[in-house]
Amino acid sequence: MTTAVTTPEAERLGPLDRLRALHQEGRIAAEYPAVPALLAELVGHDADFAALARAGRLLARVSPESIRELHPGAAPATVALTGHGMLDALPPALTAQFARHGIPVRISDAEYDSWLRDLQDTTSPLYEPGTELALCVLDAQLVFDELPLPWQITDLAAALDGKLKQLAGLVARYTEHGPGTLVLNTLPLLSSHTHQLVDQASRTELAWRWREFNAGLLRLAADHPRLHVVDLDPLIADGGPVRDSRLAAYAKVHLGEELLGRYAREIGHLARTLRGRAKKVLVVDLDNTLWDGILGDDGADGIAAATTYRGEAFGKFQRTVKQIGAQGVLLAVCSKNDREPVVDVLRDHPDMTLREADFTRINANWDPKDGNLRDIAARLNLGVDSFVFADDSPFECGLVAAGLPEVAVVRLDEEPALHVDRLLADGWFDVRALTAEDRLRSGQYRSEAERQDLQESSGSMEDYLRALDIRLEMSPVRDHEVARISQITLRTNQFNLTTRRLQEADVQERRTDPDHLVLALRARDRFGDNGVIGAVFAHRDDDALHLDNMLLSCRVFARGIEQAALSALLAHARDTGAAAVHASYRPTAKNHRVRGFYPSLGFGTTAETADGGLEFTHSLGDIPPVPEHLALDADFAPSARPAG
Repeated sequence: MTTAVTTPEAERLGPLDRLRALHQEGRIAAEYPAVPALLAELVGHDADFAALARAGRLLARVSPESIRELHPGAAPATVALTGHGMLDALPPALTAQFARHGIPVRISDAEYDSWLRDLQDTTSPLYEPGTELALCVLDAQLVFDELPLPWQITDLAAALDGKLKQLAGLVARYTEHGPGTLVLNTLPLLSSHTHQLVDQASRTELAWRWREFNAGLLRLAADHPRLHVVDLDPLIADGGPVRDSRLAAYAKVHLGEELLGRYAREIGHLARTLRGRAKKVLVVDLDNTLWDGILGDDGADGIAAATTYRGEAFGKFQRTVKQIGAQGVLLAVCSKNDREPVVDVLRDHPDMTLREADFTRINANWDPKDGNLRDIAARLNLGVDSFVFADDSPFECGLVAAGLPEVAVVRLDEEPALHVDRLLADGWFDVRALTAEDRLRSGQYRSEAERQDLQESSGSMEDYLRALDIRLEMSPVRDHEVARISQITLRTNQFNLTTRRLQEADVQERRTDPDHLVLALRARDRFGDNGVIGAVFAHRDDDALHLDNMLLSCRVFARGIEQAALSALLAHARDTGAAAVHASYRPTAKNHRVRGFYPSLGFGTTAETADGGLEFTHSLGDIPPVPEHLALDADFAPSARPAG
């Protein structure tokens, strides 16, 4: 990070002024990794959407390619935009929101009322190869502009039914021919629409029919994995008018700048989710964060999270944190306190909703918090970029933001009633679908502590692995595992040989192709069931098997599972007549540890690619054995595949 961002003179400037200074010096591309931290200062529950839009206009002047050239990990996103009304305010808002997550973005221009043509025409930008998100922004005038004059409730009902059927057909068309994720939105209903009917009975019918239409839109997403529908109602409820009536009348701007800013924030979350960047760990402070009061000063009897006026707000925050933890997010404590009284409070204090067992790690000490976060990450074998840190102290938040810029910092304040809003505002933990493994994750990580105890007490690594009693199952992916396999491709970064990210539809497509193998790795040991912990993707081409990717959860590294799985795959290739197995490695910032994986098991290097990747081939003459300390059950039977 350079002096324009970090000098005292720069720090006295606001974040927008600092970004403007970078732009004037022509250094936004060079300093792009610092941009999310600047924009974070403009974001919270009360985000300054106008300032973010101004930041987006500055960022849009820098080509995504120049950013990628300097920062190979900042892969640009391609977004195609279309809609019914004028959407000039949306591209800068999207540019800023994507930049908050370190994603440069290319956005196609949206012509007025081009949505129908763009969705019908497979040569439109929505269908161009490489498009990640196709945003089709709709508004209520889409329906009302088609009504006769005068109109009755029966006319509206017919228009809504017809529009939903039309959209369902267009969605099916896009999911068949489009390359990315199509995004629609629910349509906001305004009083200027409802009050055109003078009788209350008709207004009531209009309201429930409108809600049924929006519900139908949302249900479409359940039937089409590559469709996402943004529900605008919660965004409208958070504040700001739907539109400015003058701009709507004179300029066809049917959705206002603030609502589009909130919509852009949701799209930024979606882009992060689709790229597998959901956070995995929530680390919370304690004093004036989980409870009211300071334990070291007030004692256990002087803190509250239920029974006082302010305590109730902290109790609400604890219930929200517990709810998040129940859905696969790991919870940890990072607090400047002595450990023993903290544990006593979490075990016995009557106000606590969160208990000791809810946390995978409790770091209560007097060390700097950035160092404690590094310690928690090391203990969990996760990167700090998987972390969200919530604290009420501006000093601690600033320390972590400066020392660990990869951590998402949630800056709480002295008003505990806003803690929940601030924690949830950015959807840091959003995933496309929740899996059975997600719900079990906290327990699995707690079991990991028992494994560590066994390893420390064993005489050698060999003794430890034998004592674990690992049982590995390898077979075609089952119907209920598709979401989990997709999640593994999206979220696994360390043991991921090619880092090809696959949505559920992509996994399903490979499952139904008879030339492809899509295999799940499932493991259990003496401490419990680890569930689906890895995946193997391969395809047959003439007399060779191509290993497209191999992935393994960081929870089960260095236990011989990867060698066992590859040994079984090589044996299967040989037994089914393959002459060789080809494989690839593509380097990323996090998968360097697996660069030598294939050579270590008998693959020869055949080529090096321009991006530093490697190509390998195994001749199937000398297949590595399955490690003796584990039991492997491998099944490649075609009958296990779904019908095509």
